[in-house]
Amino acid sequence: MAKPSVLLIMEGTYPFNGGGVSTWAHILCNRVSNVDFKLYSINASFETEYKYKLSDNINEVIQVPLWTPDEPYDYISYGEEYYKTVAKKEWTNDEVVAQKFIPIFKSLLEFIYSDDRDIEDLDIIFHQLWFYFEDYDYKETIRNEQVWLTYRDTLAKFIIGERNPDASLIDITIGLRWIYRFLIPLAIVNIPKVDVSHLTLSGFPVIPALIANYKYGTPIILTEHGVFIRERLLAINNSEYPYFLKSLLIRFSEAITRLVYHKAEVIISVNKFNQKWEKWYGADPSKFRIIYNGIDPEVFKPGPKPPHLKDIPTVVALARIFELKDILTMIRSCAVVKRSIPEVQYLVYGDNDAVPDYTKECLELIAELGLQNNFKLMGPRNNPQEVFLEGDISILTSISEGFPYTVIESMGCGIPVVSTDVGGVKEALDNSCGFTCKPKDAEEIGDNVLKLLLDDDLRKSMGRNAREKVLNNFTLSKFIGEYEAIYDDIVKIPRAKKKLTKIEDFS
Repeated sequence: MAKPSVLLIMEGTYPFNGGGVSTWAHILCNRVSNVDFKLYSINASFETEYKYKLSDNINEVIQVPLWTPDEPYDYISYGEEYYKTVAKKEWTNDEVVAQKFIPIFKSLLEFIYSDDRDIEDLDIIFHQLWFYFEDYDYKETIRNEQVWLTYRDTLAKFIIGERNPDASLIDITIGLRWIYRFLIPLAIVNIPKVDVSHLTLSGFPVIPALIANYKYGTPIILTEHGVFIRERLLAINNSEYPYFLKSLLIRFSEAITRLVYHKAEVIISVNKFNQKWEKWYGADPSKFRIIYNGIDPEVFKPGPKPPHLKDIPTVVALARIFELKDILTMIRSCAVVKRSIPEVQYLVYGDNDAVPDYTKECLELIAELGLQNNFKLMGPRNNPQEVFLEGDISILTSISEGFPYTVIESMGCGIPVVSTDVGGVKEALDNSCGFTCKPKDAEEIGDNVLKLLLDDDLRKSMGRNAREKVLNNFTLSKFIGEYEAIYDDIVKIPRAKKKLTKIEDFS
């Protein structure tokens, strides 16, 4: 008898890129035994190589590049017959766009800019969009002049009176380009029939899950790692976008987040912190579950420090070099520690090429503070269980996290942690096995690093407590068992295709 199948939907992570979500997905796909997986990977560009060796549980990988110069289907075949692809282009004319697409598109824009619409309306809008693109071409539709005119005229009704009412032409054009890119998965309507769609964030990757739900009645579940909308708000507010574009991004992202929470049968969080945000955006608490990340304590276990670092006070970190990890604050904390321990070493393992401009900024700060001999970007490594043993302690300075693997992996190795108090960190790291600090506070972080480096007894005691806490709470077997139970339960939900509202009634 065939196992149930799960469409695991990700953005910018597994199997093409590393990071905490990729670690989570790789463990899930390798260890869960009661389902098979199909991966739906949304990426910025077209990826040619997997970063991970895929397990036998994975029988298909669908990749959708959003920001390539050409369309995704110019790089990849999605199984649609050539004659139908050609026919969809031919059928997409001015009359079809005006009569069938424009009413839906206008309703989407009005929903984004309205504050009192029922989320069920957005569900209907996406149902209509899927139904339309079953028959008509995505690119030919969105590039139609009537779409631009509708977009311009509809937005003109909403941006008057805002702090930046005079949005420039380039701003408005970029806004439509963003909408075009975010909705590209609607062009990939040939979604495989699966038993469960499993989202890994509450954002725009919900689109393939919606298509499967509309087409086959496939139930949707969500695992929230870092809170998508919180991280999106942080990124937007810290950006240099003009007000019009910030407003559009925030409103559209908030609408999509609410839709994900509405459609998901189960909302799994990796910590309790996430649930506050989920409630704020309308999630039903009866859907909530918490499944903490887990590690193999036979892999992440105490061991000797490498001889070449034995007498050197060493702080290790596993982190991609980009803004959310706030490596700049980590660098400044090193300067604090160096005042008392001149020979201290910070060794940071992770992708240096994720955001080249940010890496450049980090290197400039290292030079400015005279830390070239103390703070080193070591590049990526594939053996985190050995990396943590290089350090006397480990460090995490993120401004946003879910339930970071680096914390529990370090704890499993008996290495105490100094971390910012973000996401679910405090649910793993209490004051018996490390310190939590305010984000961006380099002095507090540095002072706590010093406490551990200067006090051998405290450091060893916290290391023992950290290992014990992992054994009691964050093991791989517990993590896998809870996901297998979720999958068993969700496939029993009766499938019911949603009745389609007619376009003429919708408008």
